[in-house]
Amino acid sequence: MMDDRNALFSQSTFARAIEFIWQEAELLDRRDYQAWLDLWDPAGHYVVPIDPNATDYAASLNYAYDDHDMREKRVQRMTSGFSASASDAARTVRTVSRFTLSSDAPGRVVVKSAQVLVAYKRGVATLFAADLTHQIAFANGELKLAEKVIRLIDSTEALSAIGFLL
Repeated sequence: MMDDRNALFSQSTFARAIEFIWQEAELLDRRDYQAWLDLWDPAGHYVVPIDPNATDYAASLNYAYDDHDMREKRVQRMTSGFSASASDAARTVRTVSRFTLSSDAPGRVVVKSAQVLVAYKRGVATLFAADLTHQIAFANGELKLAEKVIRLIDSTEALSAIGFLL
């Protein structure tokens, strides 16, 4: 059983993690990709698995399995102006909710949530719904993304080139 002081610490940590996740969503909707990159722990991974039950992402086929270098290359491609995803990028609005604290260990929390994202491009609005898992590391009072897994509810269907980050 958790004592009151630990419960208060966990609630405070959980609240900070939720605020961090909302901040990330805002940065992505504003296309502030450089600030988004700054949220990451260099060893972290951005993952969009195809298999809804995958847990070993390195051994699975994924839409994205980006380490530090691949995240930077993805952002460079999206902001360079030389690719279709950069020249005709969709505008997005996302809502992240249904937060649950999955794990709370010293220096790290795992938060699960739901995301509904609407992307508008060329007069068409497209809906993307996903279950998210954020692993957030706390170091010296700073929060960093250690892993973000985006499990699209239709991940086994074909995914068009989307030109934005989920």
